[in-house]
Amino acid sequence: MTTPMDREGSRRAANSRKRQSRRPSRLGLAAGATPKPDRVREEDAGFPGLLARVWRKASAAAGTRAALDILLTLDGHVPAEVQTGALRIADAAALKVLAGLSADARGQAGDVVDPAEHAVFLGEIGLTTGGRVVVRVPSQPPLAKQHTLVGGVLRVPWNPRQLEDYRREVTRARERFDRDAADSRRWLAEQGPEGREALLAQLTEGAQRTAPFMLYIEDKQYTNFRDTNTVVGKTLWPGHPDCVFGSLSGLPLELWSDHDALLVVGLGLLIRSAGHGRIEEVNGSQLTPENIGRLLEQTRRNYNGALGGERIPAAGPDAGIDALTALATALGTHRPEVTRTVQLYREIHGTLIHKVEKVAAPYGEVAADRDRQVTDHLRATLPVTGDRLAGLRLADDAGPAWLARPYGEFGTGLEAVVYEAVAATTAAFGADFSMSRGIRSLPELVRALRAEAWDEITTWGITDFFCCVVPAPEARRHYGDSFATLADTAWAMSSRMQYNSWHFIAGNLPRTEKVLERDHFVPPTIPDIAHFSDQHHHGHVNNMVRFTIRSPQTVWVCGRPFNGFVDLRIVRADGEPYTEQEMLAAHQVAAFIARMTQQAAALAEQGEQAAVTAFDSAWHWRTVTGTPVGTTTPQPAGHAA
Repeated sequence: MTTPMDREGSRRAANSRKRQSRRPSRLGLAAGATPKPDRVREEDAGFPGLLARVWRKASAAAGTRAALDILLTLDGHVPAEVQTGALRIADAAALKVLAGLSADARGQAGDVVDPAEHAVFLGEIGLTTGGRVVVRVPSQPPLAKQHTLVGGVLRVPWNPRQLEDYRREVTRARERFDRDAADSRRWLAEQGPEGREALLAQLTEGAQRTAPFMLYIEDKQYTNFRDTNTVVGKTLWPGHPDCVFGSLSGLPLELWSDHDALLVVGLGLLIRSAGHGRIEEVNGSQLTPENIGRLLEQTRRNYNGALGGERIPAAGPDAGIDALTALATALGTHRPEVTRTVQLYREIHGTLIHKVEKVAAPYGEVAADRDRQVTDHLRATLPVTGDRLAGLRLADDAGPAWLARPYGEFGTGLEAVVYEAVAATTAAFGADFSMSRGIRSLPELVRALRAEAWDEITTWGITDFFCCVVPAPEARRHYGDSFATLADTAWAMSSRMQYNSWHFIAGNLPRTEKVLERDHFVPPTIPDIAHFSDQHHHGHVNNMVRFTIRSPQTVWVCGRPFNGFVDLRIVRADGEPYTEQEMLAAHQVAAFIARMTQQAAALAEQGEQAAVTAFDSAWHWRTVTGTPVGTTTPQPAGHAA
């Protein structure tokens, strides 16, 4: 058993290492001692560069409708309905009458105006630096005076017929907005002061524990993302005067703006339907009851399809808040049953950080092929038996104790499991990188859980966790054909994934004061596929993390479930996005790693003291380059060292 002195000594050593460079190519050197960075990010990298390219292409398009198709999809980077869902009332009405665009972006109208018709108003279409399409309509000033635009504007002539159609359309939409605002106020009034305070507290915690979101109600933006924060998050703490939830606390409902009333009711509906994660499914959208109703209705259809009948009734096309509340409640109630019946996952459109919950199809040939490749590799390198990943288990002559014993070049069998599963995934899925993370010392976790030392667990640092990253040797083409840079990139990813393990673990602990104070997210429970993730996240931009699969897994320790305790993540820097079938197979690889970790946890509960010592920066250098640490001309490695 590790003593307090041993633990303190380990922490001192870890802190000493933190003062050194953690880059594999600079091990032992003082951190920050180089005169300049090895790599400097290109000026047009990430989201600003994408928007600039999109605007240039839209400006050169043959006709306004063609330009709109480019702008609404950001040149194929997001579904058009995400952008149409972000349009303000006036903008949506304008594009409906000018180009036939509806909320689901399925309009099939031709170009914007017949050149032969007399133009009575010259409007504009622009793209903001936040990625939103905006329209100048009658009575509004030029777009450049309203927004920060990526480039100039597209001039759009309106004829008299379109002006009249627009007047009717925008009047109808504003009347709907006013009805929804009044209905939201009525619903909030019925909750009473205590109910509203409880809802604000729930939303405050939800914003703290949720990945970045950006929501709109007309021109007002609500976000916990970076320097534009208006909601509690990384920048604003609970109770901060700039946080909308804090500013509403204790304020009479009569003094709430319509926008804030719609925000609070809308977020409450989303959380009621699926927890905090549902918030990200309206990222970049107008948070109106109409849009929320559309999302919940699509979810209802998916869930009923999985459950085999109309188990969840519809709310209706013009549902009020009461009907939407009933629908959201029914979705939340049936969701656990749905997750036991089908595989839910989220499709992430990284350009606008927008997520869509989907129901996966059954295992098909593509999934089976990836499954076979990984299974064959694991049977050839580990003492396991089974024809497919779902049935893969330790061979009888190995037994669970093998996981805690040295195996080959690894200190434990569990380390070998993690490495071989990740290496097999990189090869089978055509990945540039694959990785899996976890905790270094299951015995330490067992000790802390038995002592109910919840506060102590919150003090553990990222070095108490690990992540094994295995790049394809060919991935060096993205990094100047340098194995040294490839090793540094693998370690950068490993460090970030260690942070993710640190970030999630507190979300599995009892809600003590220290746990609530500790920064953490709600641990993920379903897999996801991400497209174009190399737009906002600095690490993703710098390391070209474009297409990914992530499969988080639950591990039980001392009778307590730890969601998101391990995961498998697969990365491509270019090429084709990953598919649903590939996600299903990756999910089975991750489940295998989780089963082995589960057995290792049981060993720790029985007194086994083995811990994971591999997968540090030196390990990544040796594994990626095939040379000892400090070698200046590395060569590719063929196996772990």
